[in-house]
This record gives sequence, C-alpha cells and structure tokens, in this order.
Amino acid sequence: MQTLRKTPIGILMLILVFTLAACGGASNIGDSGNGEASEGTASAGNTDAAKQKATIEYWHTYSDSEEKVLVEQVKPAFEKAYPNIELKLTRMPYEGLKQQVIAGVAGDAAPDLMRMDIVWVPEFASQGALKNLAEMPGFDEVENSVFEGPMATNTFDGGYYGVPLNTNTKIAIYNKATLEEAGLTEAPKTMDELVKAAETLKSKGKYGIGVSGMHAWGLGPWFWSLGGKITNDDYTKVEGFLNSPESVTALETIVDWNKRGLVVPVLLGGEPGMWDGLKSGEYLMADDGPWFYSILNSETEKQNSGFDPMTQTVRGLIPEGPGGSRSVIGGENLVIFANSKHPEEAWTFAQWMLTEEPQKMMAQVGLIPTNKEAAEAMKEMNIPFIDEYVKQLETALPRTPLPQWGEMETIFNLAFEKAIRGEQKPKEALDEAAKQIEAILK
Repeated sequence: MQTLRKTPIGILMLILVFTLAACGGASNIGDSGNGEASEGTASAGNTDAAKQKATIEYWHTYSDSEEKVLVEQVKPAFEKAYPNIELKLTRMPYEGLKQQVIAGVAGDAAPDLMRMDIVWVPEFASQGALKNLAEMPGFDEVENSVFEGPMATNTFDGGYYGVPLNTNTKIAIYNKATLEEAGLTEAPKTMDELVKAAETLKSKGKYGIGVSGMHAWGLGPWFWSLGGKITNDDYTKVEGFLNSPESVTALETIVDWNKRGLVVPVLLGGEPGMWDGLKSGEYLMADDGPWFYSILNSETEKQNSGFDPMTQTVRGLIPEGPGGSRSVIGGENLVIFANSKHPEEAWTFAQWMLTEEPQKMMAQVGLIPTNKEAAEAMKEMNIPFIDEYVKQLETALPRTPLPQWGEMETIFNLAFEKAIRGEQKPKEALDEAAKQIEAILK
C-alpha cells in the first residue's frame, strides 16, 4: 500500500501531520511558538519591502474537513504572523496527481510547496525536482522537533528533501469477545502470546493473526517485529540484510503460521475482508490505522453494522518479537520544489507549519502531529483511541526511502508470496529478491 487511505473523518483520522520548527526565510517565528509574529516581525509589515507581498502556492490533498481547518484557521494564522506572505491554497485530486507533478516540474509550472506522498519524495529528489531542505537555515531545529521515523522518509543521497507533514502508523486491534474466547482480557504483548491465542481459536474455526496483505504495508510490521530487515541502516545495501539469517527466520515464521491456519485468509486474498472478519469475531485481530475508528465511530456506521468499535475492540501495540514491536509509517511530507520562485518564503511557511500550534489545529480533525510536543498535547484532546498510535510511532519504520522503492516493493512482494504459497523456500526467495534489488540499486 503506497499511501494511507484517504477517508472522511468522523472525529478523527490518523495521518500524522508534519512538524515544522521555528526560524527561517525573511522573518523569524516568535519565541512564544504560538504562531503570533514577534514584535520585530509585526513591525516589518510597515516597511516598503513588506508591502511587496510574496504569494506562495501550496498544492495539497486534504479531505473536506481537513481543508476547512486549513482555510479557516491555518491560513489566517500564518498570514497574520507573516503579513508579507500570501498563501495560495490549491486542493489537488489524488487520482493522477503524480503525473500532474511530473508535468509541472517539466514545464516549470510546479507550485512552491506540496503535500507529497512519503514514498514519492526520494523519487522526485533523485530527479532534481525538490530543494534540499537540510541546507536551509533552521533545519536542525525542525529535525529535532519531529519524530525520527517520519523524518527519515525524506532522506535521499545524504540530504533531506522534505519535512514530515502528516504521518500515521498501524496498531493491533482485537475483537474483544474473540480475545476473551482465546482466554485473554488484554492485548497480547508478545508474538508468542499472540500465537498461543491463535492456536486456541483455531479449534473454534477462527483466525488469530491479522497480517493484512501481500505488500510491504501489510507485511512490514510482522517482518520487522520478527527480526527481518530490508536494507542496512542507510539504505545502501540489500544483500546480507533482506536475506540475512534473521530475515529468513522471520519469513519462515510467517510461512509456518499460514501453513498452520493461524493467519487470516485476507493475506492471500481470501474472505471475509479484514474489517468484516474482525467485526463478526471470525478474526481475532487486524493491524490497521486510526481510520478504522474514525469511520466506524460514525453514527451511520454504528447503526448500519451494529458494531461499536470503542466498546467491542481492544487496542494494543504490534506484539513484540525478536525485532521489537515495529509498525510501518505512512503519510505525506511537505516539500519545496527546486524551481520555487519564493523558496525563502516557502521555507518560512514550512517551518511554521511544523510548529506546535498549526499542528494542533490540524489535529482537531485527527491528523496526528509529527511535532513531538503537539503529538503529546493531542493525548489531552479527548480522542480516546489516539494513545496507542502515538506510542507505536516511537518504534515505527519507514518503507525504504529510495527512488527505486516502487520496483523494490514489487520484488519484495513477489518473494514473500512465492514463499507463503509454497512455491519457493523462504531462503531461496529472499536470496533471489536480494540479488534483483541490488541490481536495481546499482
């Protein structure tokens, strides 16, 4: 799954909003950090230079409720703090967006900034389309203010070509009644506990382990938690990591679970679907994002399905294995295009957008901040299911931030499918995949 699903937000969606710190461009963010201009900045509005207002264009993909906050709260607050900068907001349809960006870059018609899918950033950076923000003043403060995992999705060739605007992750969601059938009253903390519960439920004709699909978005949390790796830490080498003994053991474990009938049929495209199976109690658990709650919490959904997610589920972190408790990071990054006509003003907005107050504005509609302080504050915003997602972010990992990720994931997915379907031994499948991916990287 290359992007998090865009869904209407009942009270909350979990796409983690990137955090931009304070400093930059033509003016500085006030020490209060509350989005108000400092005295020096405000007085600058009376100068001749300030009268020459710069207009920066921002392409985004926010939903209706998110755009409402952007237009009615974020834009006025920013323009009040920086009266010499006007923010032009352009909402883009996600369908065909990548092609529009490519055309905009080629025709020198790209905007100043964009809210970009995290898996696109290295690809556009490799084409010279994005500005290296690590070279901008105040970047270190921004980097230190946000979660490490979302920040890592912006790396390419030693630079950072974006900052984390929204991010999200998945946790383990359990059907409460089925959990009790397995003899448990709280979410399993380890893989061993989960496997034991799944074995208990198998005799009842139910499935215990919710691996959600044959793709990196679905497999990643399990592969990583079981000790597997895709590359080395700086994403330069696959051989010896994707096919390391630890990675082979991780895949062998998933293969064994599936052979024993412990994994939900969804993994190989079977029915019922993940949500239907979880709601009916046929599945013990699902690994999913906060949209599970934001959608199913709506009164219409409750009335139609008779399922109340807040009372009929139990939330937990991905169970801990040899690799710890790992999940996968999703979301969007805020990037500045290399041909921006106003790069300093664009960077001023980017820094401001990642400070606590703008992040908290967007958090009202469920976008979990990547700014650490704003994310902590979100726990007090009466969003009952948010704590586990914020906690899981501390150990979540990005899908490999490389321009070649699209090709890499195709190979990764196929290797896992061959092993899980019994068409290849896990070691053979991973050895083959590692060689193919190394060839792409070279």
